[in-house]
Amino acid sequence: MSHPSFFIKTFGCQMNSRDSEIMAQTLSEKGYVESMDMETSDLVILNTCSIRAKAEQKVMSLLGMLRNVRKRRPSMRICVAGCVAEQEGARLMERMPHVDLVLGTQNIYQLTTLLDNLDQAGRIATGLSPDYEIPAYIPVIPTFSDEQDRPFRKFLTIMQGCNNFCSYCVVPHTRGREISRKVKDIVAEAQALVDAGIKEITLLGQNVNSFGQTNSVTEDGSPYPFSLLLREISQLNGLKRLRFTTSNPKDLSDDLMRCFSEIDILCHHFHLPVQSGSNAVLKQMNRKYTRELYLDRVAGLRSYCSDISLSTDMIVGFPGETDEDFEQTMDLLETVRFHGSFSFKYSDRPGTRSSAFDNKVEEDLKTRRLQRFQKRQDEISLEHNQSFIDQTVEIMIEKISDEGLAGRTGSNHIVHVNDSNLPPCHPGDLLQVKIDHGGPHSLRGKLPAE
Repeated sequence: MSHPSFFIKTFGCQMNSRDSEIMAQTLSEKGYVESMDMETSDLVILNTCSIRAKAEQKVMSLLGMLRNVRKRRPSMRICVAGCVAEQEGARLMERMPHVDLVLGTQNIYQLTTLLDNLDQAGRIATGLSPDYEIPAYIPVIPTFSDEQDRPFRKFLTIMQGCNNFCSYCVVPHTRGREISRKVKDIVAEAQALVDAGIKEITLLGQNVNSFGQTNSVTEDGSPYPFSLLLREISQLNGLKRLRFTTSNPKDLSDDLMRCFSEIDILCHHFHLPVQSGSNAVLKQMNRKYTRELYLDRVAGLRSYCSDISLSTDMIVGFPGETDEDFEQTMDLLETVRFHGSFSFKYSDRPGTRSSAFDNKVEEDLKTRRLQRFQKRQDEISLEHNQSFIDQTVEIMIEKISDEGLAGRTGSNHIVHVNDSNLPPCHPGDLLQVKIDHGGPHSLRGKLPAE
């Protein structure tokens, strides 16, 4: 008896990547076999992102191609999951009659049950539920005959959804209201990962700073802040590095900042989205903090951890952004001197308040502003990278080849090592490297002389 095959294409953020892993595991437990060939698979899942228009356009284009594949292979089942699925719902099925299942973001754990129900129920579109709870779930790490292929790092979802309702963001509409997982379930998953040989864990949430604030996460209902969760997971024997993302500046507590100086395995890298350097724009974005508060949080982080690497998100050309507003963003960049940033031109997203705002910025002006911001960010990033020259840093090895290896520092810098005297090593091992070159996007080094 042959087993049905499945193919998953993932778009978007780390949480989507983790959701794809969960769907793959549930399918494997039901006898499905993962395939690398989309067109010959029995089940195709597109796990989608709607944060930016380009990602959504790619999904629609791929669905158009799958329409022709479906004509040749009528037995193929097509599922659209993730944020586009949640955003479009049944409308997507009307536009794409060859789609069998539209799987909302809260329903990934019910994937196999819904697939079983297709024969009786016909095509299905799921949605958000106000009573949703993230279920307990223990990951399974496959065995690998080659140690070089064994995974060494994993994402771990600790919460889902968002209550902030930034005017440009679809997340509260596609991921639902904020819900945190039970502490015991998170710790059990982290322990299972470490037991399977995982060396680095990244905790995921739309706003990890507010973990546990909107629902009870302990058996007795006692308060349990995110900083305490970090401290508990950091005690797991065998875990070498701990990271988290993403954070809202307004919820960044002093105790969380203190963790960077008190938890040895907590990586000295913090991604703290600011989105704009202008208070007027931040207010229109409904970010609920000011430029001054953001700079205060940056100063606090650096007071506890002087070598912390800071990165951010920036939206250029938000509706109503004036030349003066953009200059304030450039000034913030000069003041904070981010090690790196993800910067984008504003685009209207369906269902957001900002899509109805007047005073849209012209596309060519958005392009010029973005180019100027990114050029200066690249210059600052290069200066940061060159400051590592002659320093000895610890990297976690990610890839090994005949030419050498590549790894990552705790500060999230990529380091390439071309050295003929490398000791026997595997991905996930820690290695001391002396930096001899700093480029615009990575570092280069060699083993320190004994």
